Amino acid sequence: MVVELRYLGIHYSQQSIYPVIYKGEKVDEYIPDLEVEDVLFVDTKTIESIGENELGQMLTYLRITGKSTGIIINFKHPSLQWRKVTLKNH
Repeated sequence: MVVELRYLGIHYSQQSIYPVIYKGEKVDEYIPDLEVEDVLFVDTKTIESIGENELGQMLTYLRITGKSTGIIINFKHPSLQWRKVTLKNH
């Protein structure tokens, strides 16, 4: 996927680190698979299907980072499965 993004001239970063802060303390960190054009997170999976857990995880990532849009891509099956996730009232 990153080869194609690079070929198309689309700016991306891989595995940037975002701290998770609670009451002023770093309690964890979020490391997204890909961030495209500094606005879209891409979370790649190889699972049976994209479910509520994956959607909830992406919403949490969006809240942590202050971004509004992410996409979950599942490469498990011959036909690509994907879900766009948008944080409302961002």
